[in-house]
Amino acid sequence: MKTTGVVRKIDDLGRIVIPKEIRRTLKIRDGESLEIFVDKEMITLKKYSTMEDFQEVTKKLLDAVSNTTSKNIYVTDRDKFIAGSGDLRKKFLNQPISSYLEEVLKDCENIISKEMKTTELMAGVSEPYAFALSPILAEGVAIGLVLIFSQTKPISEDDAIMANIVSQFLSKYVEE
Repeated sequence: MKTTGVVRKIDDLGRIVIPKEIRRTLKIRDGESLEIFVDKEMITLKKYSTMEDFQEVTKKLLDAVSNTTSKNIYVTDRDKFIAGSGDLRKKFLNQPISSYLEEVLKDCENIISKEMKTTELMAGVSEPYAFALSPILAEGVAIGLVLIFSQTKPISEDDAIMANIVSQFLSKYVEE
């Protein structure tokens, strides 16, 4: 385990402050939840992702959509690709999302790029894609994205509608 050399005292309410540099490095935002694990005398904090709680149902849904559309479909949380189906699955799964997708999350908008356009979907990798993006919302806040994309075929309005349907299903699933 990597040490940071930072020491913090626990206040009289049992709280500690996670240094700003660490929060920035790990992309821990104000109001986000952390999971707490105890192992012998060690306490571990891990970013909590609501999206990871339902990966199995998401995987089955994405497989069905990918088989129907013959395109790649992925779901992200606010930091990385957490589930996917299609021929690029191994390339994207568990990889960090790009700053472009982080901005799409902040804007909470559906986006469609019907024709190939060089875009950075995965952090640090710009390639030509046609794509449809739809945010997954929980209590009005984007907690992830549904992406349907292709490197060989244009994206249709039906693909964009499908991305929206999947994002709405996952939004309802998360809120229940």
